Amino acid sequence: MKIAYITQPYPPMISGASVVVQRLSQGMAARGHSVLVIAASDKGHSYTTQKGTLEVLRLASIPNPKRANQSFVLRSRKTIDDELKRFCPDILHVHDIVSMGVFGLLTAQTMNTPTVTTVHALPWIVTAYLPELPGLQKTVETSLWKYSRWLNKQCQTMVVPTRTIAEIIEARGGFKPIAITNGVDLQRFNTNEILSVRRNYLCEKYRIDPLLPIILHVGRLDTDKHVEIVIKAAARAMKNSSAQLLVVGDGEHRDTLMKLAQDLGIRNRSHFPGFVTPSGDLPELYRLSSVFTTASEIETQSLVLLEAIASGLPIVAVNATCIPELVIQDQNGFLVAPGNINELADALTKLIRNPTLANQMGISGRTIVREHSLTRSFDKHEELYRRLIANCQRLSEDQDFPKSFSNKEKSQNILHQPSGFKVRESKHRYAGPIREKHN
Repeated sequence: MKIAYITQPYPPMISGASVVVQRLSQGMAARGHSVLVIAASDKGHSYTTQKGTLEVLRLASIPNPKRANQSFVLRSRKTIDDELKRFCPDILHVHDIVSMGVFGLLTAQTMNTPTVTTVHALPWIVTAYLPELPGLQKTVETSLWKYSRWLNKQCQTMVVPTRTIAEIIEARGGFKPIAITNGVDLQRFNTNEILSVRRNYLCEKYRIDPLLPIILHVGRLDTDKHVEIVIKAAARAMKNSSAQLLVVGDGEHRDTLMKLAQDLGIRNRSHFPGFVTPSGDLPELYRLSSVFTTASEIETQSLVLLEAIASGLPIVAVNATCIPELVIQDQNGFLVAPGNINELADALTKLIRNPTLANQMGISGRTIVREHSLTRSFDKHEELYRRLIANCQRLSEDQDFPKSFSNKEKSQNILHQPSGFKVRESKHRYAGPIREKHN
């Protein structure tokens, strides 16, 4: 197959979506497919790289003022149109739901090319950054859901990484996406023991006390991740138990969060090493740690949560969106109410004080995460691509249909949901992030 991907972020830009697209594109290339990735440039100017059957085209970009180490493309329609027609993909997979992705979808329609769109974030990631003016967040969210319904009509199918997100979109957007896990590298993120020499090296490099349990958080240090809640909860847990905090990641709020740790009196036991690459020390930092925690309420899956579970860590997270799919209460971790600092602190304290329980939960988590292997993710994507391509060919041969995919309804009769993908009946509907925080 010839597969084209369109995305704004791509490594070395830091985001969950960039990692997903890189792994998927590399995985498909490794399986013998010809792959083109069109992404924003990390250098400002346009350039192209080629490795085997994987071509990465970086378009001229400008820095994103709201996100550290991120850029976005302004003028791209003609370039995307030209490059897609040059490459002539069998399928287009869009991971950017604004300008670049929309331009790609419009071009694909003129080429009779089947298209897939993956949703990496719900409208709440946008409303999290809005000022709390009366009616503003609701108005913007309503508009974004309306846009999602329009976007869904521009492609043959939409993909999300979890069943819960598929259910939320079905309830709020009126259409049913396909759930395919983003996957986690179970070879890289594992429970292998770290040799003492290597352990000592890592502790010295990251200024970690080798004798104290580690409360770990990994991810962007931005508004929507609510890392301030993690730090406040960790501070309370650290008053009751001997422990230290390791916050891995970078973002606009890094300095603010470091100051918060200082104000709470835990700066001398808190470590902020910045971004650590998955191909570098990150897998070992997971294995050095005692418990993983996150206060994010807007995840569509959370790559770092998958990595932590694969590394054998017990989890303390909020009971929101897709998190309960990966964290089973009292089995591989604890779920707390969104924004509830006391509950988060109590759960952290319980695991720090009971390493036997923490270890048991970590072992249970490895069982849960097996169904999220990269191999499984690649298999499901490959299956979806083949079915869409076959569907396209079938429709093109049908004299009853014009040779165009501008009308999504044509493909719905044959491909609504590929075999192997099932959406459970939802027992609840998540209404969105909770703004009020309990202190």
